[in-house]
Amino acid sequence: MGDVRRIGELDALRGFAVCGIMAVNTWQHTERVGRTAIDQVVETALQGRFYPIFSLLFGISFVLFLRGNGRWTLVRRLLWLLLFGLLQHTFYPGEVLTDYALFGLAVLLPASFLSSGPPVLLLGLGVLAWGVSQGGGILLIPGLFLIGMALMDLRPSRRLLLPAFVVSAAASAALTWLWLGTGDWTFNVTGALAGAAAYATGLLLVLRPWLSALLEPLGRTALTNYVSGTFVIFLTAPLLSTDPTRWSVVALVLATVLAQVLFSGWWLSRYRYGPLEWVWRCLTRLRRVPNRRGAELESAP
Repeated sequence: MGDVRRIGELDALRGFAVCGIMAVNTWQHTERVGRTAIDQVVETALQGRFYPIFSLLFGISFVLFLRGNGRWTLVRRLLWLLLFGLLQHTFYPGEVLTDYALFGLAVLLPASFLSSGPPVLLLGLGVLAWGVSQGGGILLIPGLFLIGMALMDLRPSRRLLLPAFVVSAAASAALTWLWLGTGDWTFNVTGALAGAAAYATGLLLVLRPWLSALLEPLGRTALTNYVSGTFVIFLTAPLLSTDPTRWSVVALVLATVLAQVLFSGWWLSRYRYGPLEWVWRCLTRLRRVPNRRGAELESAP
């Protein structure tokens, strides 16, 4: 039961990250002439705080996948993800799937040959520090991948959630305040990373069955929701660029997330995997995987 609960929490955390990524990505496609209250909220409380959660979870899912599969299967999985990213890039140049696939091949795959736990954690912290020193952005991804990979093996106690939340929330507030006062980008990057830790640990502390029931389906269909969300942004970009108030961002995000919550819950009541997740799984396995509920289960996880 402990493992089942933990996987459910990871799905809920992934669903939460998908919602935040949708909000920030939508805001980034506005023409920001002048500053509004919405801009201030996004810049100080949202931007840079959700991709780190998503990246950490990718490292965790890497370990889970590798436990039941060989490395060649994992290579195929990452190569198909790269193809998905290249296709998505045709309408959304800011996609992150290609980065995830390439960093997965270049960093996670070699790290799987190392002793699990502390060595990978130390390596991840070092790589993350290097990414911060280089200005952050996509260079944070490999370090976060490795840290997620190590945390899955170390399985830290839940008793650490509350102190981790308190420390990370205080650090995020202080670092963000320093960034606003000095303009030093390093404070912005480190403040966002601390904010990501605060959001992740805070959500796990307050997670209840009703909230988990909303977020878990979003997390289990994260690839579908991420790609469909960027397609919505692509279609509505002309509207977003002509709204100086940014309220169209709020409306679009709420409408999209609501639609994704309803669709994800409906779909998973009938199928085991999300639409794109199922395609990705079939391509990785090189065979058609049963998806409709009631069909024969796969023999391998």
